[in-house]
Amino acid sequence: MPSRVTADTQPPALRVVPAQQVPFADVEAVFGTKGDPATCWCQWFKVPRSAWSMSDAELEQLLEQQIAEGEHGPGLIAYDGDTPVGWCAVEPRPALPGLPRKRIVATGSPDQDFDDASIWAVTCFVVPRAHRRRGVGGVLAEAAVAYAREHGARVVEAYGVDPAARAKVPAADLFPGTVSMFERAGFREVARPTPARAVMQIRFDEG
Repeated sequence: MPSRVTADTQPPALRVVPAQQVPFADVEAVFGTKGDPATCWCQWFKVPRSAWSMSDAELEQLLEQQIAEGEHGPGLIAYDGDTPVGWCAVEPRPALPGLPRKRIVATGSPDQDFDDASIWAVTCFVVPRAHRRRGVGGVLAEAAVAYAREHGARVVEAYGVDPAARAKVPAADLFPGTVSMFERAGFREVARPTPARAVMQIRFDEG
């Protein structure tokens, strides 16, 4: 029986399980075959830009390998009953070599030691269209905090989008998660590198 990652406000109908403990077919079901998730497979912060000549199938194989080999992370899967309904990428920052190159992180994160495995990052949410507007992302954000803390995180960092700061935000641009969602999960804003993007943290080392 796989262990569950729980959050205090998690709706009873949803449960969250580490990706290492579920069939990879359930990960594939969440990412689907169309759109950005199926062409990225959560490799945006992991592989060099030169690697984007790889096929979608090759990127998918990388994620499958990372899940199989990962001690902690790279993500969580949310279920409604037996149906996989969402993915959240969460893991120590050293596993994300491309993260320091992103301007929002390089200019906004107060913690610039990217070799520190006690600092974790929440970087991506995938919720299939049929399961949106049900709070799946919020459940995953809370579960990601619990999972990181249980596995030794000192800090959990996220890079929220603030839809109120832009005239129109396509759904595809919300994959990092929203500021309001992270606030509800207990994060606080620590920097605003751009009007529409915030660096947000939970620091367990502050009690």
